[in-house]
Amino acid sequence: MEQHFSQYLEIPVFKALIGAVKDYGHPAYVVGGYVRDKLLNRPTKDIDVVVIGSGIELAELYAARLGHGIKARVFKNFGTAMVKFHDRDEWIVEFVGARKESYRADSRKPIVEDGTLEDDQNRRDFTINTLALSLNEGDLGKLLDSFGGYHDLESGLIRTPLDPDRTYSDDPLRMMRAIRFATQLDFVIEKESFESIKRNADRINIISKERIKDELEKIILSRKPSVGFNLLHDSGLLKIIFPEFVALKGAEYIDGKGHKDNFHHTLQVLDNVAAKSDNLWLRWGAILHDIAKPVTKKFEPGTGWTFHAHEFVGAKMVPRLFHRMKMPEDEKMRFVQKLVLLHLRPIVLSQEVVTDSAVRRLLFDAGDDIDDLMSLCEADITSKNPEKVQKYLKNFEIVRQKLVEVELKDRVRNWQPPITGELIMETFGIPPGKEIGIIKNAIREAILDGIIHNDFEEAHRLMIEEGEKLGLKRVLTTKAHEGQHKGTQSI
Repeated sequence: MEQHFSQYLEIPVFKALIGAVKDYGHPAYVVGGYVRDKLLNRPTKDIDVVVIGSGIELAELYAARLGHGIKARVFKNFGTAMVKFHDRDEWIVEFVGARKESYRADSRKPIVEDGTLEDDQNRRDFTINTLALSLNEGDLGKLLDSFGGYHDLESGLIRTPLDPDRTYSDDPLRMMRAIRFATQLDFVIEKESFESIKRNADRINIISKERIKDELEKIILSRKPSVGFNLLHDSGLLKIIFPEFVALKGAEYIDGKGHKDNFHHTLQVLDNVAAKSDNLWLRWGAILHDIAKPVTKKFEPGTGWTFHAHEFVGAKMVPRLFHRMKMPEDEKMRFVQKLVLLHLRPIVLSQEVVTDSAVRRLLFDAGDDIDDLMSLCEADITSKNPEKVQKYLKNFEIVRQKLVEVELKDRVRNWQPPITGELIMETFGIPPGKEIGIIKNAIREAILDGIIHNDFEEAHRLMIEEGEKLGLKRVLTTKAHEGQHKGTQSI
């Protein structure tokens, strides 16, 4: 039975497109993600158009109809073009001529030839992405469904249009895409298709680290990323792309004493973070917070399992992991590294009497990332005991309140020393040397311990005292001191 969905074409972005297709005189279709997402009632702003002819020529006709100086961006080497359209939103419309593809065993770059709409549907990854809507007069909005994609959408099934071994071997990134779609859409991967992923998992090695990272991050950004990680693990892909995470799996017992399965614990923490935040790097903090537990694990008779210093070892692992996985080695990486390094600190605070000094040091070390750190620590509570969870959460509320109080009083978040190295050198008439670090460290420790306030005058007096302990004599005049004071603000 024919199905028509012309209502999905009754928006401004399609008006000029339908006219351009008529002018061009060759059949054209909207395919793939736009059709899938509209049928699933998901938001989408990307439109893929397949034309039986030249995608570039149709794109140029479309841009001309839009006017306002809009030009098609042409990629001649690929035979594709793109047009950006603005109404209340920005739309990206991509054009390509219908084609058929074949692959060599050692590459995911296809050999491309002109083809029919069915050839174009054959080359697509999953049946739910083969669906097409006609842009042509006479059958405008007609759904073309050669592979039962509409039924698979209704059934929540990820299935390949052709033999899955061929689909995944031709382009192994499709294995990760299958898992990503299953995670994002809450779909199930067809049994034979999943078995094929297991058989072809090693083929992922021909895919660039950048492309793998892109798909992995889409899984991480899904509503419940643990679904994707479990599928990656069960398929054999995770041990290839992220072996350190697989090493977290399993619980070991000696003398009746065991430790929790840190693989499943970490996924629960990740899901807990995902329920509260869309921040990709906070989610990476959840993924990596216990990453060093396998390498720091030790059984101590009478005590049980320990993971001493796993936060320090884990923080050192972060740059290596980011480098290997082609992730940004910038402030995003340093943010994740800080979360891994500090993730136990609020937990320890929540178990003890919370002192101003301890809170001051936590604020000093975490800076503006303190709220994200607290969110990670709260997500790290995965006990099955509701009373224990409530106790921890209540204690964390006390810690949060103390953080606010100490910050208002002492202003140590993103703290800068009220006494600079330049002032120390000028005051005592000394060149750069270890004495400057000793004095600055003494001032910092005194402020963090609450011995003095975060105040220039108190810090200046301590500077003089510490300098005298080191045998230094003051040479800066009172007038110069006052000038320094006017130009210095404690933070």
